[in-house]
Amino acid sequence: MKTPLRVMVGVSFCCASAAAAQANPAPTPQPQQPQQPMGFFITSVGKGDGANLGGLAGADAHCQELARTAGAAAAARTWHAYLSAAAAPNQPPVNARDRIGSGPWYNAKGALIAWNVADLHGDVQRDRNSINKEFALNEKGLPVNGRGDTPNQHDILTGSDSHGRVLLGTAANTTCNNWTSNATGSAMLGHHDRSGGGNSSWNAAHMSRSCSQSDLVATGGAGLFYCFAIS
Repeated sequence: MKTPLRVMVGVSFCCASAAAAQANPAPTPQPQQPQQPMGFFITSVGKGDGANLGGLAGADAHCQELARTAGAAAAARTWHAYLSAAAAPNQPPVNARDRIGSGPWYNAKGALIAWNVADLHGDVQRDRNSINKEFALNEKGLPVNGRGDTPNQHDILTGSDSHGRVLLGTAANTTCNNWTSNATGSAMLGHHDRSGGGNSSWNAAHMSRSCSQSDLVATGGAGLFYCFAIS
C-alpha cells in the first residue's frame, strides 16, 4: 500500500526541523556580569559644622564611615575625600586629583563615573566623566538635590580648580583654612548637576560666601563633598 503524500511531507518536515535544530542550536544563556563595586559617591550628609571637616583626615574619615554604612564591599575599600589643601607651615599643597587613586570609579548603581584621573578632569578631552545629576549619586544610591529641587544642594566642596589642583596664590582662603574652619575664609565649590550660573563645572563653579553652614546652605549647598575609593 502506498504511503499517503501528506504523511511523507510531514515526515520530511519533521526531519528537516530536527536537522536544522542540530545545525543551529539555541544560544547558551550568558551569565550576568557582576555589578562593578562602588568607588564614588557624594556624601549624603556633611559633617554638620560648615566647612570645618576636621582637615583632610576628618573628611576622609567621614567618607569611610558613610561607606561602612553602605555595606561590606564599600567598607572594605579605602576612601578619600576629593578636596585640595593649600600649603601650610612644613606642609606642601595637596591636590585633590592626587589623593583619589587611579580609577576606574563606579557609582552605587554600577555606572561608570570615569576610567582614570585624566578622564575625570578632561586632561585630554572634555566631558569624559559622568558626574551629573543622573549619575553623581550618594552612598545610598540616591540622587542628590540639584538646581530646581527644594532645597537645592548642588554646591559641592572641593577647594580645587577645574583640573583638581589647589588654586595658586590664594593661601588657605579657598579651602576654609584647609577644612578646619567654619568662621574664616571661603571655599571653591563645584556643581554636581552641571547646572546654574555661567560656570557649570563639577569641581570649580564658584566660591562660597563663607565657611559657615548657613552660608553654604544659602547659595545652594549643604557642606557635601565627593568621595573616591583609592583601593
